[in-house]
Parts: sequence; structure tokens; C-alpha cells
Amino acid sequence: MKKLTTIASVLALAFSTQALAKDTIALEISTLNNPFFVTLKEGAEQKAKELGYDLIVLDSQNDPAKELANVEDVMQRGAKVLLINPTDSQAVGNAVRIANQHNVPVITLDRGANQGQVASHIASDNVAGGKMAGDFIAEKLGHGAKVIQLEGIAGTSAARERGEGFQQAIQAHHFDVLASQPADFDRTKGLNVMENLLTSKQDVQAVFAQNDEMALGALRAAMASGKPLLIVGFDGTEEGVKAVKRGKLAATVAQQPELIGELGVVTADKIIKGESIPAQIPVELKVITQ
Repeated sequence: MKKLTTIASVLALAFSTQALAKDTIALEISTLNNPFFVTLKEGAEQKAKELGYDLIVLDSQNDPAKELANVEDVMQRGAKVLLINPTDSQAVGNAVRIANQHNVPVITLDRGANQGQVASHIASDNVAGGKMAGDFIAEKLGHGAKVIQLEGIAGTSAARERGEGFQQAIQAHHFDVLASQPADFDRTKGLNVMENLLTSKQDVQAVFAQNDEMALGALRAAMASGKPLLIVGFDGTEEGVKAVKRGKLAATVAQQPELIGELGVVTADKIIKGESIPAQIPVELKVITQ
């Protein structure tokens, strides 16, 4: 009787262990020093928990070399799918190819990859968003407004596409572009670049910042100078939206980072289950104003 009880216990433990075994999904984030990507991560974590996956989250710290090392690491840890938010759309090709060599499907989030095989790309329509920002400025200031653009990290699809959309608005509304300079999606750099520009471009009326972090930096510079500016951000981060509602920023083109993260895990789940997925998954945008 004791022997039968022991066998039953072993079988129960085996079945329990099997039931607890979870497939692993890797999520590589360009930087967790940005509220937008923190929210994206949180959306992915919640959906992974809901669907019963282990989610490994890695921070590239905006360094393509670290990004590559992280991807090499998760390939050894048995990830079934790689979700990656690239540091740079060109440089990430090396990391994507590593995953390809291990037959691990890749899903890009928010920013695309210029090289390597990607199963699906999940992002807002950044071109449309850049145009929406410009249209809003024209609605408030009319044709021929004097504007400055703060650009994101050169080489990222987000910066390129948001700039492309804003360029469409520039042409449509005949804006006078006083300057268009990179501030790398960073608040401190947005502040510093804007401070410098305000000394030489004092007749500027509006600023389009390609993300909320740069917009908030530009806002601080404008407030310090006493210069009233219509500032439009992009991303719809919690702090960005609060600044809009307080009347500090004029608007932000809101992405849904939490939804991007959720859709990444949902799409990974479909791949693991052998279901077909679309090559492009768009996420809706909207302009948030006071």
C-alpha cells in the first residue's frame, strides 16, 4: 500500500510540474528610461500573465551592442518568440538575424527593422501621426506658421516616419521651418536644444517634438525664457497628457503603448499555436487636446 502511495505521489508531482511548465517569450526594450516603453512593457507583462507565459524583459539602454548581447542571451534561454523594440532600425538587423539563425520568430514593436526576417510589425501609423501634429498646428496658427521640429534618434523608423508625416504638413500648410534638430527622444536633450534655438529663433510660434519627452523638455525651456509657444508632442504618455490637460502642452498625438505591448504577446501566442498572423498590425492614434 505504501509503495502504491509513493508511485501515486511521484505521478502527481510529474503531472504538476508539467502543468506548471510555461513557454517563454522574450521582450527586448530599447530603453526603460522612457515612460512610453515602461507602459509598453507593463501591457506585455499583464497579457503574458493572462495567457500563461513566462516573459523575460531586457533593457537595451539605447545601446545596439547591449541589444545584440541580450538577444544572444535569450536565444540560449529557450525563448519561443522574440518581441523587440529596436534601439536603431538598421543596427537591430544583427539581433534579428541571430534570432533567425535560431529559428525564433521575431515581432518588432513601435520601431521596425530594416534587415532580417520579421514575422510581424506592430506600431502606430507614425507618418499619419506626424501629419496630424502638423494639421493641428495649422488649425491653431494658420498657414505659414513659424515652426521648429525636435527630431528623435536618427536611424529609428519612428523618427523617420514621424518626420515624413510632419513634412507632408509643412508642404500642405506652407510652414516656415526655422530649425529641425535631433534631441534623441530625450527630455534633457530636448531642453538643451530648445534653449539654444530660442536664442536665435525668437520668432518661433510652434514646436513639434517627435515624442512627449522632448516636448516636456522644450516646454521647460520655453517657460524659462518666458516665450509663449504652441508645443505638440507625440506618444500620449501619462505625463504628456497631464501637461496637455493643465494647458502647458497644446496637444500630444497619443499612441497606445500598453496596447502595443499586449498585441505583441497576443501575436506571439498565435505564432506559438501555429496560427497565421498579419505582417503589419496598426494601432490607432488620436490627438489629445485640453
